Amino acid sequence: MSKQVTEQPQSLLLKDKNPISRKTVYPILIAISISHLLNDALQSIIPAIYPVVKDTFSLSFAQVGLITLTFQLSASILQPFVGLYTDRKPQPYSLAIGMGFTLVGLIFLSRAPSFEILILSVAMVGIGSSIFHPEASRMAHMASGGRRGMAQSIFQLGGNFGSSIGPLLAALIIVPYGQSNIIWFSALALLAIILLINIGGWYKRKIRIKAKRPGKEASHAQVLPKKTIIFSVLILLVLIFSKYIYLTSMTTYYTFYVIHKFGVSVQDSQVYLFIFLFSIAAGTIIGGPLGDKFGRKYVIWGSILGVAPFSLLLPHANLFWTVILTIPIGVILASAFSAILVYAHELFPGKVGMVSGLFFGFAFGMAGIGSAVLGGIADRTSIEYVYEICAYMPLIGLITAFLPNIKTRE
Repeated sequence: MSKQVTEQPQSLLLKDKNPISRKTVYPILIAISISHLLNDALQSIIPAIYPVVKDTFSLSFAQVGLITLTFQLSASILQPFVGLYTDRKPQPYSLAIGMGFTLVGLIFLSRAPSFEILILSVAMVGIGSSIFHPEASRMAHMASGGRRGMAQSIFQLGGNFGSSIGPLLAALIIVPYGQSNIIWFSALALLAIILLINIGGWYKRKIRIKAKRPGKEASHAQVLPKKTIIFSVLILLVLIFSKYIYLTSMTTYYTFYVIHKFGVSVQDSQVYLFIFLFSIAAGTIIGGPLGDKFGRKYVIWGSILGVAPFSLLLPHANLFWTVILTIPIGVILASAFSAILVYAHELFPGKVGMVSGLFFGFAFGMAGIGSAVLGGIADRTSIEYVYEICAYMPLIGLITAFLPNIKTRE
């Protein structure tokens, strides 16, 4: 028995009565996914209300980009440090605390009388996100039973589905009745806090089991030279850059694009954004399991480079085909992140929190910087020009060819 425990100590976290069990804990994965859904639904309210606050505060596109930059930087800078700290000292109830920041940010956002208070409000929501993602990703890893790609896909599915319904809820509740109605979304934050406290109780029990049976987490990936690992991480970060610059062009400016180019109403534009974001949610579940079965590299390659034919056509399409093209763009693009994240986990066994924080943080940071830059470009040129230049971003996926093939052993 002692030999088995030494070989697979990470399985101690999965089941109290049978330390070497590697059974996937689906109730916990589903609960974490639901909490991710609530977290990201609340975050997605921010870009969904841009047309409202742009008119209310007479904002330029550059100022809209600054809101996204503030949100994304506050959601990104802390994440690697949160992950590094919780790798050493796990915090079972930190997710509930992070959701508390989001709750306060939403209350401020609903009452913001000025652009400065608006910036402060989105920063609070961003801080809540930075606390949430690294530790939630670790919980998904812990409950995976070895099916790490599948677990990350379930976790991401909740987040992406939440992101998709946020604009729809905003179109129904905020756009017709005004900014003050954001306060109603605080009920979702309270619900998430209750759920996260219960998940934290499960996590705390697993930490106690691990403390009683200490051991170094086993690696399931082949050992790579340090230079190869560093080079691989750089490639992954460039791919994240490509994915999230294009993604932020859609999430931040897609409503303005269809309003300006096709003359649709604000509410209709939110429905079109929902279609795109829902396609992302639908595609999320694909990447992880395919990566488990066929290899992460091939999924990463197909999910970023595969978007290029559709992104190149998008600026030249009419309204009908614009909406249709966003569906394969969302589905294909969505499968990338889970595969990239688990690939990075396999490069750094035992550093799930730090790696998750780094990649979530970098993704959010790139989205924020990209939004600010694209907003400035839109002000100087046009919103249509933004989509013409962003159409080429998925071609960066060609560099996936330089990633090593990581062979895992179960």
